[in-house]
Formats: sequence, C-alpha cells, structure tokens
Amino acid sequence: MTELSGRVAVVTGAARGLGRTIAHTLHQRGASVAVVDIDLHSYRAFAGEADAMRGDSTDAEIRAAGGAARGYEVDLTERVAVEQLMRSVAEDFGGIDILVCNAGGGSGGVHENLAGSLDGAALQLMIDRNLHTTVNCCVAAAPYLREKGGGSIVTMSSINGTGPTDDGAYAHYGVAKAAVAMYTRYLARDLGPLGVRANAIAPGTVPTGRLADVWRESGSAPDTAAIALRRLPTPDEIAGTVAYLVGPDSSYLTGQIITLDGGRV
Repeated sequence: MTELSGRVAVVTGAARGLGRTIAHTLHQRGASVAVVDIDLHSYRAFAGEADAMRGDSTDAEIRAAGGAARGYEVDLTERVAVEQLMRSVAEDFGGIDILVCNAGGGSGGVHENLAGSLDGAALQLMIDRNLHTTVNCCVAAAPYLREKGGGSIVTMSSINGTGPTDDGAYAHYGVAKAAVAMYTRYLARDLGPLGVRANAIAPGTVPTGRLADVWRESGSAPDTAAIALRRLPTPDEIAGTVAYLVGPDSSYLTGQIITLDGGRV
C-alpha cells in the first residue's frame, strides 16, 4: 500500500512495542519515518521486545526493508530539545507531514495510585511523561505541518482517560491520559483552519512484548470477559487505526477520540 507515499512521519516512543509497530506500519504504507525515543535500544531491557527485533533498532529495520528512516534519541519532556528534534527531522527529510505522539506510559501497579490518596509526585510523573511530551511535540511540529499546507497528528490517550477504573486506582495515569484527549480536541480547533487534523486513540490494554514478560513473570494475564470480542487487540490493529487516521480516507475526521477497546465500554 502506498497511500502515504511521499509523506514524512514522526513517531515517538518507537524503539519498541506499539510505537515500533506503528513506525513499521507507516513505512509499509509508503511513509518515510523519523523514529524517536529517549533510548533507541530500550528493547534490550525486555526479553519479549528483544526477541521481536530484526535489527539493531527500529529505524535500522525499516532501512533494511528498503524504507527511508532515521533514529533520534530525545528526552521529550525537554521542550528545547523537542524543538531541535523537529528542526532536524524537517531538514533531514524535507518537512513533516505526520506526527504520532505515542511516547508515554504508566507506573506502579494497576491497583495502586488510588484517587483519594494520590501522591503528587506520582501524578506529576504521569503528567510529564504523557501530557507534556505530547504538548511539546505538537507545538514543535505545528509550524512544519503548516508549511506543508496541512497534515495529521495522532495522540495516544487510553480507556483509563475516558472513564475511571472500578476501584478508582491508577488515577494518576487516567488523569494524564484524559488531559491528552482534551488537549487534542483543543488542538484540532486551533489547527483545523490551517488544514491540520488532530485525533486521539484511546486503546485498552495492548499486549506488547514488555507486558508479555510481566504476565509471564506474574503467572497471570488480563481478564477479557468484560470485552465484547473476548480478546485483547494486536499491536497491528492499533497501528492500522493510526494509519487510517493519518491517511487520505480520514480527511474529514478531526477532533475525535477513537476508543479501541473491543467493546469494553
């Protein structure tokens, strides 16, 4: 498929897991890919992620497959560093058409960080890791998207950001992901007149190699009884939705939060 041919995509958190799958999917649709992560070899810390790799890094895998890709190691919580990142990508590839803000993640156990006793430091960590990284990337990329006469941004929220857990736990992550969703709606309003679209994806649990390691070590896996499809998604299914959102078939879709939970909510 070549619907993204000639497009330049920036994918954050792409050294492993879902971000890596998104980067490969966009390459397979024809895009050149800027692979961004704080550590391009972070997969080495997780057996499930390392086993999936077919090269030294995600960008090396894409190049080996005949695609155009380059890796960038950046701390996305540092706005000046992110501004330099986007400037470098635009210079290296001739512009930016697509931004996928996948970097982020949670912390602690799924039954920790209860809303009524939420630690301020834990909340700040999630705000920095999820919201600030997203805002920094969108603000830094916006001028380059405008220069190309339009483009598409996809941010990563979560079902934890669309509704609370049953016991009120993992509130620090849910609050941060809810903020990402609302920021994306504001972004769509701001950039829409310039031809730039912005949408968010709110997935449920995605079984990446890292999570497979966690489940194997704990001897348990998520209960899928509450999911209408009775299964978890594949990373490819999430990445396929990203590809749709940045492609021509979604050209009138913006300001939306796309829930990918298999019918959980």
